[in-house]
Amino acid sequence: MRANVSKYELVTPASLADALKLCAGGHKPFAGGTDLMVLFESGKLPPGRYVSLWGLSELRGITADDAHITLGALTTYSDVRVNAVIAKEHPNLCAAAKETGALAIQNRGTLGGNIANASPAADSPPALLVAGAEIELRSLAGTRWVAYDGFHTGYKQTLMQAGELITRVRIPRASDRVSYYRKVGTRKAQAISKVCVAASAKVKAGVLSDLRIALGSVGPVPLRCKHTEAVLVTRVIDAQAIKEARDAVQKDIAPIDDIRSTREYRLTVAQNLVAELALRFVAS
Repeated sequence: MRANVSKYELVTPASLADALKLCAGGHKPFAGGTDLMVLFESGKLPPGRYVSLWGLSELRGITADDAHITLGALTTYSDVRVNAVIAKEHPNLCAAAKETGALAIQNRGTLGGNIANASPAADSPPALLVAGAEIELRSLAGTRWVAYDGFHTGYKQTLMQAGELITRVRIPRASDRVSYYRKVGTRKAQAISKVCVAASAKVKAGVLSDLRIALGSVGPVPLRCKHTEAVLVTRVIDAQAIKEARDAVQKDIAPIDDIRSTREYRLTVAQNLVAELALRFVAS
């Protein structure tokens, strides 16, 4: 059942400062709308006051300095896909953007909105975790940067406080790394992931170092697989290492049965993907 339009208010602020005032007063942020409009059409979006962020130039743009690549919260998946610096240094994030919905969704969906929506099945969070992303949160009380690893505190829960907006995301500059991204869904396109994995590492003489593996759709939040990472670094990747890594995956994730898949399937696929990425990395 579609929602009753008269029960909603959507305000368009002239500036970020105005948007922050509205959020402090209880308005809820509305960015690209690719998630909220689905809820609205199905009658599941809570009635109330919303503030449209779409026209705020302060939340747009991708810049790079010697230390970081910084993306405005309204950066769309299409913006990410065509950015040459991100494609070279963080191809996982570009791959995630290409896997997100159809072109219309990529043109409208935003990085900040994807993070704030806090779905464990979202496509970009594993890539952001692997990249070592940080999130800028701003409110009338001030601005703070928080590590993305730990930003999600539970299913659909984050570190964000009342009145805060995600305004920017920054990721460290990267070089001399190999990357891996894979999304497994019911279809090859326009499907919510059953399992999603991103990984990157440095490789020398077939040995992995600074390995980062992140998974989505296998727990209440997107997560780093730190037990699995520890098993695979600084050693020869042979059959024993792969076996130990597959066992370690069970310590890192907590998949469930739901409408899209089963716990057993998700666990098996996650283990297979970890084995695949490890072997691919040492062969690169």
